[in-house]
Amino acid sequence: MAAPTSDWLRARWDRLVASLGANSAEARRAFDDLAARYSHRDRHYHNLNHLRHVLETIDRLAPLAHNLRAVLLAAWFHDAVYDARAADNEERSAALAREVLDQLGVPKPLGERVAELILLTKTHSAGSEDIDGQILLDADLAILGAPAERYLVYAAAIRREYAWVPDSAYRPGRGAVLRRFLERPAIYRTPPIQEALEAAARLNLEAEHDSLIRGAPLPATHAVGGTECRSESGKEGDEHGPKTRT
Repeated sequence: MAAPTSDWLRARWDRLVASLGANSAEARRAFDDLAARYSHRDRHYHNLNHLRHVLETIDRLAPLAHNLRAVLLAAWFHDAVYDARAADNEERSAALAREVLDQLGVPKPLGERVAELILLTKTHSAGSEDIDGQILLDADLAILGAPAERYLVYAAAIRREYAWVPDSAYRPGRGAVLRRFLERPAIYRTPPIQEALEAAARLNLEAEHDSLIRGAPLPATHAVGGTECRSESGKEGDEHGPKTRT
């Protein structure tokens, strides 16, 4: 049986920070703060389950990474600050990462690289030579290529995070986000994820986009489980909703 998400994440965090020589007491405080952030009641997708899914996807891509520690640390902090009404989540998450990693004694060049990677999630675009950026972004967007039923749960969770946005604004906003992804030559950049998920992601995005255009009922906005059991992934200008994220 798989370990509960919080236990799994704590074990992963402990191994990662131990490899960096971080003070154990400071590391525990940092984990508790991150876990509390990802467990906030308003997070219906950008929660602990999403974080675990991102880390598990990075594990699949680890052999490709140039600086795996930077990618993993960026994953931990990439949604540490999340307010669906705000436009600066990525910047604030990057600033938090710099602050916490400095407190943990992480070398400043590594902390700066982590912040740089986090900022890529604002546009979900990485340079052709930035394999570590590509890994982080593909992991963050992996949900788009999930089986259709799971994708519907994800879409419902995104809608719930944007429950304050009326349907009349959500439909065109979310539709525009989906269309921008569909217009990309490729949604994913790493060969393993592109091969595994690209076709499914395009089918999922097309299906949701078409339903928005047709005026079909939007995904239900009722609760989708508890703190650790909510579905995975909406930020201003992000990949999900009206100027929302994915």
